[in-house]
Amino acid sequence: MKFPAPVSVQWVAQLIGAELSGNLSAEVTGINEIHKVEHGDLVFVDHPKYYTTCLNSAASFIIINSAEIAVPVGKTILIVADPFEAYLKIVQHFKPFVSTEKAISNTLIVGEETIIMPNVFIGNNVRIGNNCTIYPGVNLLDGTIIGNNVVIQSGTVIGSDAFYYNTKKNRSHWYKRMESCGNVVIEDAVEIGANCTIDRGVTATTLIGAGTKIDNLVHIGHDVSVGKNCLFASQVGIAGGTIIEDGVILWGQVGVNKTITIGENAVVMGQTGVTASLAGGKTYMGYPAAEAGLKRREIVWIKRIPELWKKVMEQND
Repeated sequence: MKFPAPVSVQWVAQLIGAELSGNLSAEVTGINEIHKVEHGDLVFVDHPKYYTTCLNSAASFIIINSAEIAVPVGKTILIVADPFEAYLKIVQHFKPFVSTEKAISNTLIVGEETIIMPNVFIGNNVRIGNNCTIYPGVNLLDGTIIGNNVVIQSGTVIGSDAFYYNTKKNRSHWYKRMESCGNVVIEDAVEIGANCTIDRGVTATTLIGAGTKIDNLVHIGHDVSVGKNCLFASQVGIAGGTIIEDGVILWGQVGVNKTITIGENAVVMGQTGVTASLAGGKTYMGYPAAEAGLKRREIVWIKRIPELWKKVMEQND
């Protein structure tokens, strides 16, 4: 999330009660989680396991719970007891929750010849392009941006909060949700089936590329980037932060792990479990996903195990 205007790191430190070290005169341009940080961004880290990753990332400012670290040249650290709570305070300051008092917010911007059917809910600051069709029961939540010639079928929810929790066990409640301040962008000529769910980015954008077609009952997690002209069949699930490049086909019930990449024009067969990044231009199947030809040979050999075992036992008699 970018701030409306840059703010001094001194001001941020005062807001969250932080002690500063490093570059004390810099300006903060936004806040992001580690997978999306850019120069000028603020990020938080609250576990030594991830200190090095955050300090060496593109982030210019790091909220951290240790003063006993070397500050990289040009960066600033903001030392607090609980970085997670500090992050939440910043998000709540720059993007506080604002409820919508009617089914379609007055802030909606909608293009020509777009059809919005009854019983659609549209939150704050939503933009819809030209010649779109939004079917009954669709929910377009705050900050959603939709291009031209988009079709969204009934029951679909766009822009729900990210499934993203602090799992540290030193709390009275184990899991506390990380506030989502990102959004969803759906480019031109996308079609989304019934009862799909697409989560907003935690701090950035969940993107559905132009020309992509999505079947019913598909879930796309926070900060996923889907390329152009992809095809997702029913019951596909994609976890947060994953990159799906152009032309990828995911057939029914494919499950995709978080923060991995599926390369351009890859085809993933039904019920495959994708646990690691896949190169483009190949067909995959099975769990864990592997090239389809290899998996088919494995299946043949597995089916032959009883026969081979019988022969071994006969030889030993």
